[in-house]
Amino acid sequence: MEDELDFIRAAEQTWVVRHPRQNLATFGTTSLSYYVVTEPIYREIQPEESESVVRQGKVIAQKPAIVTPFYAMNLEGFSDEAYSYFRHLSQQYGPNSPGILYQYRNETEKTDILSGLPNEVANRISDDLDGKKDELSVVMVGVDELWDVSLMKFIYEFTSKSAVENAQELRSRGMFDPSPSAGGIPQAAIQQIEQMFRQVEQGRNPEDLRRELDRWGAFDFYEDRFLNLFRRR
Repeated sequence: MEDELDFIRAAEQTWVVRHPRQNLATFGTTSLSYYVVTEPIYREIQPEESESVVRQGKVIAQKPAIVTPFYAMNLEGFSDEAYSYFRHLSQQYGPNSPGILYQYRNETEKTDILSGLPNEVANRISDDLDGKKDELSVVMVGVDELWDVSLMKFIYEFTSKSAVENAQELRSRGMFDPSPSAGGIPQAAIQQIEQMFRQVEQGRNPEDLRRELDRWGAFDFYEDRFLNLFRRR
């Protein structure tokens, strides 16, 4: 309970000084630089010190992937609660109802101690980024010992904002449309499967393709074509 209250406190005390000027890319990878500025823990015992901790790194967002509840239930690495939620979505909206999956990787780069209060330091960094016309950086003020909670809060809010635009662009290209020839899975899945067939023909491990077909529940629709890959060898 105490940890949960700490997380809530860290989230409430986080604010973004400078937002990225772009949303997450719909059809590619996004590399977003972050600067989390915090008041050092030792400030409590050395109140005369006017310093701030600046943690710098990158969040790499993979290309947004269209998934369905059925597909998500066949992915590894989620919690039991997440799989229960996927089953709920499948029952409520159908196993092939499309959604967007965002996957991130955090790369911490360095930590600096700079003179000035956190809001002052954050504003200086923000002004410097504006001068460089940097469109994919975020500057925020957070809580020192829970700075990663501050980062996660921003990622959640940034993803929610980007998802609206991403969904519109994907829908405009028909990526959510069901494919009757493959059991109703989204067109985006068809494109991915076609790409993997070409890659297997060029030497990629066919087991990767088999796993992808199984995740979509589409192996029966592609079985003959899949087996033909081995007959050609």
